[in-house]
Amino acid sequence: MAEIINLRAARKAKQRAESAAAAAQNRARFGRGKGAKRSEQAEAERRERQLEGARLEIGREEGDPPRE
Repeated sequence: MAEIINLRAARKAKQRAESAAAAAQNRARFGRGKGAKRSEQAEAERRERQLEGARLEIGREEGDPPRE
C-alpha cells in the first residue's frame, strides 16, 4: 500500500526547502560584511581621486565649468 502522508506537513516542508534555496541565493548575492563593503567603497573613492588628479585641463579658462 501507499504511504500515508500529512499534506499540510508536506506543503510546509516544500515551502521550507524553497525558502532555504532563496536564502542561499541571497547570501551569495548580498553576503558581504560591513568591512568588505567599506573597503570596496574606499578603494573606489581612491581610484576616483587618482583619476581626477591625473585629468588634464588643457584649454580651460578661469570660471568655465568642469567637463564631464
